[in-house]
Amino acid sequence: MSTATLVRAHTKAQVLEQLRIPISVISSTLFPTLALVFFVLPQQAVTSNPVASLIAVAQLALFGVMSSFLFNYGIGVAEDRANPWSSYVRTLPAGAVPPTAARALTAMLFAFFSLIPVMLVGMFTTSALEAFTTGALSWWRVPAAMLVWLVCGLPFLFLGLLIGYLCTSKVAIAVTQVVFFPLAFGGGLMLPPDLFSPGLNALSLFLPTRAARDLAVTVFAGQPLSPSAIPCLVAWTLLLGTLAVWANRRDQGRRFR
Repeated sequence: MSTATLVRAHTKAQVLEQLRIPISVISSTLFPTLALVFFVLPQQAVTSNPVASLIAVAQLALFGVMSSFLFNYGIGVAEDRANPWSSYVRTLPAGAVPPTAARALTAMLFAFFSLIPVMLVGMFTTSALEAFTTGALSWWRVPAAMLVWLVCGLPFLFLGLLIGYLCTSKVAIAVTQVVFFPLAFGGGLMLPPDLFSPGLNALSLFLPTRAARDLAVTVFAGQPLSPSAIPCLVAWTLLLGTLAVWANRRDQGRRFR
């Protein structure tokens, strides 16, 4: 069988597996929207400013994608390793690439569903929509931003897979929590980088969350892009993607050979 056929088969199986647990899909879909409602809407200074509203929506949308990828799929891999059926599937001669690619596609599909409500709530409960209706920004930025959010989430998906293949389920939960919040805060997803100290801001520029945040804000809100954002994001994606495949092969070799 070709690699593309194997990827399609693994993707179909993982999508069906996720749909069998509706509460998990619903919670991950609504998480960034609830964060927007509780932490952004009460701030009149933000919601009354179109640019500030767009930046807040961009940051929280990326926050939701990042949390979905890390928690649902990083911890999910660790749990799958203890599942007899998953262990059997991994003994089949499919290799590491098809299941890893399938997890990426499945993660992006369900992350896309989480972007729709946060976009709608952000557009109609803040002044963000004014930036488009007044002609200050073009409408192409909306679909482009959704694509950017998903692509920018890939390093965090690979990081989750790396943790899942190297740790047991209990350890993976703890490690994911320890990694998630420093990355989210240091990358400017919880507090705008404009409020950072010079030292923290300089450190932040080397994080994948900051690079993803800057790119998302540029596409969605039309803000200037840091020259280091794209090279930093590409480097982290390649590094973590390579490590995720390596961890898969390492676990495969230790358990089944």
